[in-house]
Amino acid sequence: MKKDSSINDVLKNFGIYSVIEKYGNGIINDTYLVKQKEFIVQRINTNVFKNPDELMENIYNVTSFLKEKIIQNGGDPQRETLTVIKTIDGKNYYRSKTGDCFRVYNFIKDTKTIEISSSAQDMYNAGKGFGKFVSMLNDFPVGKLHETIKDFHHTPKRVEALKNAINEDIKDRVKLCEDDIEFALKTAQIADRVTNELEAGNLPVRVVHNDTKINNLLFDSKTGEPICVIDLDTVMPGSLLYDFGDALRIGASSAPEDEVDLDKVYFNTDLFKGFAKGYLESAMDKLTKKEVELLAFSAKLITYECGIRFLTDFLNGDTYFKTTRENHNIDRARNQFKIVRDIDNKMDELNRIIEELYIK
Repeated sequence: MKKDSSINDVLKNFGIYSVIEKYGNGIINDTYLVKQKEFIVQRINTNVFKNPDELMENIYNVTSFLKEKIIQNGGDPQRETLTVIKTIDGKNYYRSKTGDCFRVYNFIKDTKTIEISSSAQDMYNAGKGFGKFVSMLNDFPVGKLHETIKDFHHTPKRVEALKNAINEDIKDRVKLCEDDIEFALKTAQIADRVTNELEAGNLPVRVVHNDTKINNLLFDSKTGEPICVIDLDTVMPGSLLYDFGDALRIGASSAPEDEVDLDKVYFNTDLFKGFAKGYLESAMDKLTKKEVELLAFSAKLITYECGIRFLTDFLNGDTYFKTTRENHNIDRARNQFKIVRDIDNKMDELNRIIEELYIK
């Protein structure tokens, strides 16, 4: 859909008759804004999300559940969660004649996003927002959720994918990153810790966002308070440790994930503490002892997992993650592995921070 007129034809199926413009900087879905600023329109990337029916059913069910909770708490359900705008025939999205799939949300005014966390206060507010999300969904019937991307955070299977890439070496790149491969395989001993606890029933299966970057929160443009969690495509069953760890993988890093000067790359404990403080304030009474015990570890696990995904993609010829330069993915992997090492060195300190914040 290259032209606005084509998008406007789509919008008629939602009962919307307005001009729209390109909006945001998302890298998965195409996003548009109705100029009256009442609606957000997105074309769903069906190459990534192959079953839009299940995807949108997840989002509709979760947001409907949140609306009820928000009303019970005296909040504003039109502001504190996304609203799925149905088509004129009552569906959660519209499929065009060409097979493109579109959805529409309400536009939440007087909010802002933060692309990169710059302070402990930013991370504290982000922690509050994502902590509230998991707390409010604590009693959501997880069995109703579909797995939109299978084994998304199954770290042992990510390790197996790496081993296959090493063995096949289809681009003859193993020789370019032998030290990185050695570190990845040596550190693989941590890969099954969370999955084993889930399978043993020692960790609860919860509604998990799975992409808790700070820019997936809307903040009040005046107060800076977290308002609404967005980008719900990867909401699936899982462990909240995935969300906690993923938020800190980027949020507590001193540099972008593709910074090549590794002297600039470290794990910032002040940012970690800010996020943990906000998260525990919002969700403390819903967390189990085992979850709290593994919070600091989760930052190491998810950073490692992302690192081996970058390494795997480099070995496979850069077929998954978008790259803008030669060796982009191996640079990303080395960056993540540097963070893993730093987290490991600081693990005692990080665990002490959690212990001091967790009062029950």
